[in-house]
Amino acid sequence: MTQVAAIVGGGVIGGGWAARFLLNGWDVRIFDPDPEAERKIGEVLANARRSLPGLSDVPLPAEGRLSFQSDLAEAVAGAAWVQESVPERLEIKHKVFAQIQAASDAVIGSSTSGFKPSELQEGAADPAKIVVAHPFNPVYLLPLAELVTTPANTGAVVEHARAVITQIGMYPLHLKKEIDAHVADRFLEAVWREALWLVKDGIATTEEIDNAIRYGFGIRWAQMGLFETYRVAGGEAGMKHFMAQFGPCLSWPWTKLMDVPEFTDELVDLIAGQSDAQSGAYSIRELERIRDDNLVGMMRALKANDWGAGALLKAHDATLKPAAGLAGGVDAIGDLSQPILVLDRAVPLDWTDYNGHMTESRYLDAFAQSTDRFMEIIGCDADYIASGGSYFTAETHIRHLDEALAGDRIIVRTQMLLGQGKKLHLFHRMYKGETLIATGEHFLLHVSLETRKPCPPSEAIEVAMARIAEAQAGLDYPEGAGAAIRRPA
Repeated sequence: MTQVAAIVGGGVIGGGWAARFLLNGWDVRIFDPDPEAERKIGEVLANARRSLPGLSDVPLPAEGRLSFQSDLAEAVAGAAWVQESVPERLEIKHKVFAQIQAASDAVIGSSTSGFKPSELQEGAADPAKIVVAHPFNPVYLLPLAELVTTPANTGAVVEHARAVITQIGMYPLHLKKEIDAHVADRFLEAVWREALWLVKDGIATTEEIDNAIRYGFGIRWAQMGLFETYRVAGGEAGMKHFMAQFGPCLSWPWTKLMDVPEFTDELVDLIAGQSDAQSGAYSIRELERIRDDNLVGMMRALKANDWGAGALLKAHDATLKPAAGLAGGVDAIGDLSQPILVLDRAVPLDWTDYNGHMTESRYLDAFAQSTDRFMEIIGCDADYIASGGSYFTAETHIRHLDEALAGDRIIVRTQMLLGQGKKLHLFHRMYKGETLIATGEHFLLHVSLETRKPCPPSEAIEVAMARIAEAQAGLDYPEGAGAAIRRPA
């Protein structure tokens, strides 16, 4: 049964939560009295549909149903999770919590960045069901959610919150001791205060400060965080050496973190003017898409190394594979008599070219992934390869029949034309919906990794290929198979 998430407050953060839940298979009900809420959330969803699925190398669950509710009680009734993202005023939040708990016994996660959970729980009918679940924008891409609880929250509530946040591909950073602004925003506030002084004192412009971050430590922090970065800075002697070397700096007057510049109209105008000069050529929607493109590229690079946020994405993919029919050996395939599903995924942003199309090299990449999955099905998996045998591709032929764009869902089905002895001949068909957009023909030889020469595969692989050959014997020989580029006339 599809689970329901209720989103109370549909601004930038609420819309991001809605997209994160919706694209991970939850039905989503949104309550927001703003007459523009449906348009605004529709724009956020358009960006999320373009970017989020491309982080996964397997398909996300079927998108849930989205509805907008004019009545708060109807929005939250029967929901498994309620996410509150109303304005940061405690009296408003208390009023909303009272209305929610009058109609629902769901756990309520608050997106607040400023209030502690104990403050949110004050006067509540059921304080145990209120927690902080503080995300980061864009919620549909960035995986961190600060889960902050108090002793009033039961173990069951905390585990439910952790499970929900994990299920939608996020990382619940559980803070068991509350503090103003939680953890991550305290770092942001420190950097923000220092940046205000640097602009006010004429040391650097908004663009120069942004460049200092994005060209320097920001990239390091993206994949290692703070302490691991400084551990590396300590060299072979490690963190103790770093602390000994740079510890004295803490007494130097480098920052003004305990001091705040007066927030005058002149300072606001100065910063706003510099920001307009820096980024005013782009609309907010354009900046969002540029941001999303960069985030997806960075996180997919981290995913290839199984590191940082990429490791989280890789683990989430592993939970999705069985439901998508992309795990297991030949016994896991329901119908061997038809071309076998070997790839099902969205086209990621970094697979597209200057025309916005999936670029030629990525067709080969997708077909190579399809071949790898077929090898896994017949028993040539990671363990088998580690034991000394594998298949090497000897010849490939790709036909490009139609186009695919970022966010498009593509599938590949594979027919085995020959699987006998050391020879494996595969014909892949790539579809976008019902449209055939490419074919890939691959001829492979089984090879001993010790001698690097062709040799017969294991008996188990021979048996698996024989099963597939027998089941697919009735299939027609594919159009385009066995052909090559014609010689010019």
